[in-house]
Amino acid sequence: MTATQYLADWRPYPFAIAETRLDFTLAARTTRVRSAIDFRRIGPGDLVLDGAGLKTLSMTIDGRPVDPTLIRADQEKLIIPADQLPDSFTFEAEVQIDPEANTALEGLYLSGGMFCTQCEAEGFRHITWYPDRPDVMAPFRVEIHSDKPVLLSNGNPVNTAPGHASWHDPWPKPAYLFALVAGDLRAIPDSFTTASGRKVALNVWVRPGDEPRAGYAMESLIRSMKWEEEAYGREYDLDVFNIVAVDDFNMGAMENKGLNIFNSKLVLATAETATDGDYERIEGVIGHEYFHNWTGNRITCRDWFQLCLKEGLTVFRDQQFTSDMRSAAVKRIHDVQTLRARQFREDAGPLSHPPRPDHYQEINNFYTATVYEKGAEVIGMLKRLVGDEGYRKALDLYFDRHDGQACTIEDWIAVFQDATGRDLVQFKRWYTDAGTPRLSLTEEWANGKLVLNFRQHTAPTPGQAEKPARVIPIALGLIGPNGDEVLPTTVLEMTEERQSFAFEGLGARPVVSLLRGFSAPVTVAREMTADEQALLLAHDTDPCARWQAGHDLALDALIDRTRGKAVGEALIRALGGLLDDAEADPAFAALCLSLPGEEEIATTIAASGAVPDPDAIHAARRGLVQDIAEAHEVALTRLFDAMAPQGPYRPDADGSARRSLRLACLGYLGRLDDGNRADTLFADAGNMTERQGALEQLIALDRDADALARFAAEFRDNRLVMDKWFMVQPLRAAPEKAVARARALAARPDFDWKNPNRFRALISGLTANHAGFHAADGSGYDFLADWLMKLDPVNPQTTARMCSAFETISRYDTGRQDKARAALRRIAAMPGLSRNTSEMVTRILAGAA
Repeated sequence: MTATQYLADWRPYPFAIAETRLDFTLAARTTRVRSAIDFRRIGPGDLVLDGAGLKTLSMTIDGRPVDPTLIRADQEKLIIPADQLPDSFTFEAEVQIDPEANTALEGLYLSGGMFCTQCEAEGFRHITWYPDRPDVMAPFRVEIHSDKPVLLSNGNPVNTAPGHASWHDPWPKPAYLFALVAGDLRAIPDSFTTASGRKVALNVWVRPGDEPRAGYAMESLIRSMKWEEEAYGREYDLDVFNIVAVDDFNMGAMENKGLNIFNSKLVLATAETATDGDYERIEGVIGHEYFHNWTGNRITCRDWFQLCLKEGLTVFRDQQFTSDMRSAAVKRIHDVQTLRARQFREDAGPLSHPPRPDHYQEINNFYTATVYEKGAEVIGMLKRLVGDEGYRKALDLYFDRHDGQACTIEDWIAVFQDATGRDLVQFKRWYTDAGTPRLSLTEEWANGKLVLNFRQHTAPTPGQAEKPARVIPIALGLIGPNGDEVLPTTVLEMTEERQSFAFEGLGARPVVSLLRGFSAPVTVAREMTADEQALLLAHDTDPCARWQAGHDLALDALIDRTRGKAVGEALIRALGGLLDDAEADPAFAALCLSLPGEEEIATTIAASGAVPDPDAIHAARRGLVQDIAEAHEVALTRLFDAMAPQGPYRPDADGSARRSLRLACLGYLGRLDDGNRADTLFADAGNMTERQGALEQLIALDRDADALARFAAEFRDNRLVMDKWFMVQPLRAAPEKAVARARALAARPDFDWKNPNRFRALISGLTANHAGFHAADGSGYDFLADWLMKLDPVNPQTTARMCSAFETISRYDTGRQDKARAALRRIAAMPGLSRNTSEMVTRILAGAA
């Protein structure tokens, strides 16, 4: 196993690189890579180069062969002693690599006959010898020799001819941003003229036949470029910008300078093959990777401990972008749902870590919800504390001060302090402390005076027992008993463990609308009656707090039902009022109709100190859906019909809102009509959103055989749509049938388990079926363990990430825990287990002991 890396051990690299020159002669099994790197000493130390899986043919320094006796091999490193090196020199090497055998998809590999790369975090060392660390930046010149018709790399094209292409990237970058693509591709071309008048050539490259599905990706890119100029004042800085869609890709996409490589599912879309969610993700991820040009590329992170600096900031920026393109309120609620489902779960288990960790074994295991989603929430809190003007001043200073540098969280915090004059020492704890703070609220009311008593507490997490108080921005308002707002949104700054705030001159006791806009990533403990929650759902002026009130009302009812209490009348009455006005804001109504998921219910029960029962949770949720459907059948039917398509499909906010409400209604009505509406909608739907929604409903009602066959017959040649087919079956199946469904699907010849998209579709479909995956007999755990053990020798990175399905096992009963631990121990005992997977399994087992 790789030795643990510690932030405290970081040392600057002793050399700068004036230029890196690479020459590739591509062949499936015998690619030759010749490199020439111009080094200049800037500090004391040996020359340390990283390499993995390389067949080294030659190495020279200033043309003289390197004496092998002067090179020490140490954990895939070459170390040339400082006393053997001049102050300036050129290191040259020629290596041979095997892209076809590279199933791990790190470095240079083949995807369906196309050469492509993925170098973040440490993939470049699989290409040639290099200081593969983010703080070593250099301009690159690249020569590519191949019989492939399209040859792409970073930067601007210098020369192209049949069988050869030259590229020059003048902007210094670390090796993780290097990219190369060579294949038979077709371009969807366009252009963008920057604010200063420069014309940039744009291309989205896809496989032949996929051209009709790439238009929305190009539209999204142009919107992103325009928004970046308007919102942040940043122009694009090269002559060309290329996007390439790749079928085999471990991540969603990669921001390589000028040559973004995308998982094809985040590029290709038509109404017949992509859902509204797919369209929104395409727009958001294309924006995310483009925005990295400044927050990640022009300014990168000094070391991988600072990963949240580029990712958290860029996620926050892509969230702003989507909010401006669509509905800001709906986007914010979706982001909160994602944070709670992924990051709060991570914070509550053995994989908990701060946004900036202080140690790791395998950096690929830290591309987590904490780094991305919580990292974005920290940026949002910072913006709320300094205000819009302060935020813009700080970002302008950040770009001016650190352009071309590799930075740290300390650099980032210093920019805000210098730009705004605020002391942010305490705020920095959000970056260095793990765990989700729990905010408790009690109230005192007398003589028109309301006193709010807050307490914050963060539970111990692995390696961090004590958690001092953090700065928590608490946005709140007050709603009178008649529904009027008596105090508009006010931001309180909590800096102590216990703190009180008073509001005087109130005519009647109001209801506190707490954490408006979800102003801090915390959980809340407060006593509220169902009537108070219903009042906020009906009258709160803040959409996020209004949705939260209804969500909490439903969550309380569901938890009570798991304990055998037949409750939910207040929720049912409140939803009646919501349905009467649902057409005014269909997207918001759809969100309120979507009950808390089974995983969230389990998380909430576990946080109270009780043991969640997956079967009881499933039964409670199913029962509440039935009761709501019976109580509001007329209103649900009216809305289902009213939200029918009006004209051709458009993937915009309005159309998406109507479809989301229609499918939310269908989810209830299916319990009353045995799926007849779903069957009709599946046959008649003119778009994938409604068709997939209907299919999921039919699977849940066990009426899916004919629909599944028709779906597969129509889309069997469309790899991305068939990924949906593999995912929804175990996801929506009755819990007692979920594992059997997954086993049957895994036995099919078209289950291409070596393709990350297909593997994730099936496995994540099962693990997201809460009661099905956590079956009392342990069959879900065994199925997952079997497949992780099969995939690990082929693709360790994807295997390790899928291990997180086990992270919550310690919350369940002893029987389930024992079965899950047994499955994990089987994985841990596997000969040759990768360091990626070994670290994850070890951490989960340690937390479950």
